[in-house]
Amino acid sequence: MRAVQVQEYGGPEVLRTVETEVPEPGPGQVSVDVAYTGVNFADLKARGEGYRVPSLPFVPGLEVSGRVRALGEGVSGVEVGQEVAALTAGGAYADVVVTDATTVFPLPSGVDLRTAATLPTVLPTAYALVHAVGRLQPGETVLVQGAAGGIGTAVGQLAKAAGASGVFGVVSGAAKAKYALDHGYDDVFVVPSTTDSVEFVEFVEFVDEVRAATGGRGVDLALDPVGGETFRASLASLAVFGRLVSFGNASSAEPWQVGQPELYPTGLSVSGFSILTLAQTAPDALRALTEKAFAAVAEGVVSLPVTAEFPLEEASEAHRLMGGRTSTGKLLLRVA
Repeated sequence: MRAVQVQEYGGPEVLRTVETEVPEPGPGQVSVDVAYTGVNFADLKARGEGYRVPSLPFVPGLEVSGRVRALGEGVSGVEVGQEVAALTAGGAYADVVVTDATTVFPLPSGVDLRTAATLPTVLPTAYALVHAVGRLQPGETVLVQGAAGGIGTAVGQLAKAAGASGVFGVVSGAAKAKYALDHGYDDVFVVPSTTDSVEFVEFVEFVDEVRAATGGRGVDLALDPVGGETFRASLASLAVFGRLVSFGNASSAEPWQVGQPELYPTGLSVSGFSILTLAQTAPDALRALTEKAFAAVAEGVVSLPVTAEFPLEEASEAHRLMGGRTSTGKLLLRVA
């Protein structure tokens, strides 16, 4: 079978298509004949700096749609040939992937395989940020970094559906601002990038705009996948009793630290979320979260446009597009 391997860390050019053996599922696992694979920023970090890579060579990819190929010992709840979406620990840039049965989800009625490939990481993450971790309430306001990306696109729609009175986004260009405004955002702040190396950049010049848009109050909830100075600026954008959720460190800055001096004066709180870690530590919670997120798609509450699609052998081009910070919505690899 085909697989796209990383044999050394570097730019998109290190992604190489190779022929390799078809993996077999072990106890509690499922193998899937892949139809589509989602491309995520975590894949770029894995390729470039070894993010969550156990060893080389490594096949990136965290989410797929396809049909169940084989079941490992003790697996129930899915059948061979059934159409599914799956979250993986890696290996999804391939014709066949093996993953734990707990992260394999039958498709909701009316959801096709192409749409399904956009769901496993983005939708549960967005749903958790708005509801499970962010606990957004009707009438509250929310600020989202990377508003035109996959998670940002879903968050804008979910926040509106939850009754947010103001959904504000931060992006790096005018085209992305227009896209975000078409997907649930009330106002979008354009802050030019200071670096060409990552999709998410350190947007630090948005605090005044946020305060102005909220009458000086700040937002009730801020969602930050960037880290570094952007994390600090997001914290400074919060209203009294505001909440900040960190769900990534795209800037590769030192891990954030915050304590009494920042939190005590206005009763702020900070929390975190990682869908990959949740899959390892609390798979039942992940499953419940994913079922709610998928239901939101089936009911038409949220949609995630596929804005670019590449053949598996052109994974490097997908990485160049995402790394160039011009992409919006979701990028897919077409496998079968």
